[in-house]
Amino acid sequence: MPLAMGAARYLTTDDVASRYRTTASTVRYWRHIGYGPKGIKIGRRVLYTEASLLRFEEQLADKADQESA
Repeated sequence: MPLAMGAARYLTTDDVASRYRTTASTVRYWRHIGYGPKGIKIGRRVLYTEASLLRFEEQLADKADQESA
């Protein structure tokens, strides 16, 4: 079923780890130290929106641009 217009798609910690080619424990560590995409705690699970991943990637790109300048 397609997502409703404006509906967020939520990814698990394992999904995020796969996207960044790292382990789930690394993503959990990032969350612990305040690095990485912002997660949303729903019950006992931490989920991440596509928007939060895109913001994180933009921050990384901006930082890389500043370091290369």
